[in-house]
Amino acid sequence: MKKQELIHLHGLLAEVCNHHEQRTGAPVEREEYETLGVRPTSIHKSKTDHKAAVFALTDGITTAMAGEEAEPVSAAAD
Repeated sequence: MKKQELIHLHGLLAEVCNHHEQRTGAPVEREEYETLGVRPTSIHKSKTDHKAAVFALTDGITTAMAGEEAEPVSAAAD
């Protein structure tokens, strides 16, 4: 994946994180992400830095979503 694509993904995940927090009212764990100091707007940071930020955000989002009760989804297609 190119650096520009990774930065775009980073921005999308930041928006998903914000949306999830607004929807549920529960904060997403961002301690690891915050310690990295890399934001989607930090275009001067390296590709490796953005990759680590993407993984940290993804981990926080999935952990927050794992605790939610979800109703089962039918396996049949519409």
